[in-house]
Amino acid sequence: MADLKVVLSDPKTGKAYNITATGAMAGSLIGKKVGQQMSADALGFAGYTIELTGATDRTGIPARKDLPGAGKRRLLLSESTGFHETYDGERRRKTIRCAEITPDFVQVNAKVIEYGEKTLEQYFAPAEPEAAAE
Repeated sequence: MADLKVVLSDPKTGKAYNITATGAMAGSLIGKKVGQQMSADALGFAGYTIELTGATDRTGIPARKDLPGAGKRRLLLSESTGFHETYDGERRRKTIRCAEITPDFVQVNAKVIEYGEKTLEQYFAPAEPEAAAE
């Protein structure tokens, strides 16, 4: 199974949190599409709903939510996801990934849509060291 890095953004606080998804956590993301909403219970966030906002593969090729299916495509692009023009009217042929999340992806970006009972800061707070017994 593929390992994925999930970057979870919290629109309320403006913070982003990094999650390493392995095994079943990564499997819950495989087959989903960029732009799709899903429950974050499989990632360990009870009551949360997230939206997948983007993804990249190991070579840095971004995914676009308007391309159906899985795999790569070479598209003639103007200013959009995957290409930023250097002069007005510039177009260039670039390789872009399709919207479906596959094991070829390395990073998946997501944002919180609905919040659960616990805050994200409580999930990601560093564990307090136990007091040394004397």
